[in-house]
Amino acid sequence: MTEFETIAIFNFPHEIIVLKSILENEGIPFLFQNENLVSVNPMASYAYGGIQLKVHPNDVEKVKEILNNLNTNLEIV
Repeated sequence: MTEFETIAIFNFPHEIIVLKSILENEGIPFLFQNENLVSVNPMASYAYGGIQLKVHPNDVEKVKEILNNLNTNLEIV
């Protein structure tokens, strides 16, 4: 895991639900560091540095593309 890079930081667990599902479906290895800590104590998210999305350097560009698609194409019905 030492070679994984942080490419995004989220403040609350509900923000990662859709992204987690997409990454699993794409078969991209990932880690959400501090996910459990923030789930237990959401108000301390900033103290822990938030929930950090870490991926292997080979997958950084693909995950950035997924993040951009989520930010621009997310439609709420």
